Amino acid sequence: MAVPKRKTSKARKNRRRTHYKLSAPGLTACSNCGEMRKNHHVCPSCGHYDGKDVMTKEA
Repeated sequence: MAVPKRKTSKARKNRRRTHYKLSAPGLTACSNCGEMRKNHHVCPSCGHYDGKDVMTKEA
C-alpha cells in the first residue's frame, strides 16, 4: 500500500484545492426570470420551479 513519505502541508493542500471555487457549482439560470438559483430549488426571485408557479410573491 502506498503511504506518503511526508505530511502534506496546509499550504500545499489549499493550493491544490483553489480551483474548486472558481465556478459556481449548483447554480443555474431560472427558466422564468433568468436569475441564478440553486439546482432543484424554488427560484427566490420569482417563485417558479420546473416551469410551474410554486410560491406567489407578496407585493
